[in-house]
Amino acid sequence: MKKILIISDTHMPKKGKMFPDPLLKVLKKDIDYIFHAGDWTAQSVYEELKTYAPLFGVKGNIDKEDWSHTLPEKVLVTIEDVKIAMIHGHQGKGRSTPERAYRGCEGDSADLIIFGHSHIPFHERKGSTILFNPGSPTDKRRQKQFSYGIAVIDQSKITLDHHYFS
Repeated sequence: MKKILIISDTHMPKKGKMFPDPLLKVLKKDIDYIFHAGDWTAQSVYEELKTYAPLFGVKGNIDKEDWSHTLPEKVLVTIEDVKIAMIHGHQGKGRSTPERAYRGCEGDSADLIIFGHSHIPFHERKGSTILFNPGSPTDKRRQKQFSYGIAVIDQSKITLDHHYFS
């Protein structure tokens, strides 16, 4: 069994100087992996997250600093026979962020597509693929609460949950 923290759109330090307490509590627990779906803004966010668990991340549309050029546009990872694709969600064609994320990973045969960009939590199945946006733990924009996601993969079964806080 593997437990994964899923975050996106941290926009730090502009939208927060440090990770909020609810997120820090999760980071200090039994997390096997961290997935960040882009818009980190600062390399310090990347450096801090990788001290907690193995980190997978993609470049977001506002990641412009030199360090961010080392980040891929898309990540493909298999964990316990579950194929995960991650993309920020601003690339490509489509009327909505979920549609752009799906189209951006359509040929990857992913069981789970993680994306960000909109700051809007999203969890929906499209055929045999699950689309998941964790929202943002630091920049809720027009959402009522901040959010992040937790995925548990156990023997090829995925359980996904949003966690909300004020």
